[in-house]
Amino acid sequence: MAPFLTWLWHHRNYFIIFLTPLLLLPLPLVHPTSEARCGYAIALMALYWCTECMPLAVTALLPVVLFPMMGIMTAGEVSIEYLKDTNMLFVGGLVVAIAVEHWNLHKRIALRVLLLVGVRPALLMMGFMIVSSFLSMWISNTATTAMMLPIAQAVLQQLRATELRAEERDLRDAGADNHGFELEVTERKSEDAHHRKPDMQVPDEDPPEYVMEYHTNPTVEEVRRTIKAKYDLLTKGMSLSVCYSASIGGTATLTGTTPNIIMKGQLDEIFPKNGDTINFATWFGFAFPNMVLMLVLSWIWLQFMFLGFNLKKSFGCGVKSDRDKEAYAVMKEEYAKLGRIKFAEVAVLFIFILLVILWFTREPGFIDGWATVLFNRGRSFVSDGTVAIFMALFFFVIPSQLPKFNNHGYEENGKRVEALPPLLNWQVVHERMPWNIVLLLGGGYALAKGSEVSKLSTWLGSKLTPLQSIPPAAISILLCLLVATFTECSSNTATTTLFLPILASMATAIELHPLYVMLPCTISASLAFMLPVATPPNAIAFSYGDLKVLDMVKAGFFLNIIGILTTNLAINTWGFSMFNMGTFPQWANLTDTNSTRPE
Repeated sequence: MAPFLTWLWHHRNYFIIFLTPLLLLPLPLVHPTSEARCGYAIALMALYWCTECMPLAVTALLPVVLFPMMGIMTAGEVSIEYLKDTNMLFVGGLVVAIAVEHWNLHKRIALRVLLLVGVRPALLMMGFMIVSSFLSMWISNTATTAMMLPIAQAVLQQLRATELRAEERDLRDAGADNHGFELEVTERKSEDAHHRKPDMQVPDEDPPEYVMEYHTNPTVEEVRRTIKAKYDLLTKGMSLSVCYSASIGGTATLTGTTPNIIMKGQLDEIFPKNGDTINFATWFGFAFPNMVLMLVLSWIWLQFMFLGFNLKKSFGCGVKSDRDKEAYAVMKEEYAKLGRIKFAEVAVLFIFILLVILWFTREPGFIDGWATVLFNRGRSFVSDGTVAIFMALFFFVIPSQLPKFNNHGYEENGKRVEALPPLLNWQVVHERMPWNIVLLLGGGYALAKGSEVSKLSTWLGSKLTPLQSIPPAAISILLCLLVATFTECSSNTATTTLFLPILASMATAIELHPLYVMLPCTISASLAFMLPVATPPNAIAFSYGDLKVLDMVKAGFFLNIIGILTTNLAINTWGFSMFNMGTFPQWANLTDTNSTRPE
């Protein structure tokens, strides 16, 4: 029986792939409506995504087959959903991230900040969290975690070795200063042995050896065990702080993580007349303060769990000790390995800063942006995706070195070339670009469009109208809890893709501002802190930090609660004012009537 069950487990994906469509088939057969047929396709894709029996991107292609065959949408209508404006924003943002990684600019920024912060445990953890969260705002969470963890490991190993040497040196010095005490103990034991009666039992141990073992070896071993236990705990805390802050930092910008892009795309797909409500500037204005608040509270919680609240010991003050200086030297040595800053790094940094400035000033909201003044007169011609692709093009035309007016040529990847190499070439981009996410985004947009065309979203909305009697704040918290729980077992991309169209339908049905539930639930999809398999950063930290699943569950559970509470605080305070949440917007009103939602 056991071998059969093992075989069944190893081949479970094939059973899921072939049996699931058959088990769901009664739905469109019993209810031969377009809503039921679309529901069948969505349920099938949801189960495939949750079980990952097929690659996520392959599952995302199912609407291209199912929607035309079920008479929901034509093949042309479905296919056009796979390359929308938000896909261009995603691709342009990733090209910038690839350039930053390719020229090690992210490592230079990280080490420079850590050198400024110092090596005291609490400050070191704070430094790693600040750097990881900042970098993951612009490059992938996985790349940030993969880069930061080896640096953290090297610094902690140096701190541990230095502290152990210092403690052993202190013990040797203390032993050299206490010969009288050791001699006195030895002589007393000898006198006891001389005056002991013949019929008394004599212990089987050599008195001098006993004295030396008692006063030297166990003390050193005890110190070693104490230091090992201390740094094992600190390593766990540092590993978790890096992966958690990478996930938290990704929520701060529109391009920081895939669920944010999905939310922007779904909003534009379901509510095409929303007037570019969500763009880079408005997302940042809402999400960045929330990210900072979440990061501070997460640091306090991890500090309490792994370092305690001995502020004098954790933060330190005054002159640095020798062990601090040695650990500081490790980071300084790593920074020195990068060499002098290159022309390519300066060029990438300039393009990156210019891109961020253009994103912020395109449609700032409180005044007309440059896009409105120059291009968007009456219609929105220029978007964040336009800006991202425009700036990404410069990486392929700006040289990576200053021109040389001689015949010696140039060096590229250790090879001699005659022409000036650009900052990026297509081979580098092709190898590092996650093209599967582009298809995954497209699959989500196709599902949203299919739900709209088949009237499934309208049907779902009508079934959710009883929720109108529940306070909006309670709805938001409950939905965030549901999404945060679901994303622990499923990809955050798949979670967002599945939930957002349903949330949009619900909000429309109960006349609640769609962003009131879509924004916090999108951020909650990134709060996968409890399991190693929840996100790639968690898995990387699990492999580095000698962590147990229980360690991650204990630390992550409370962080999930922190994230949900801070996000709902944000949506009910500054987010409420930013997006005018008290009024049901005209662009979301299917009946073309304005109504006000009671607060």
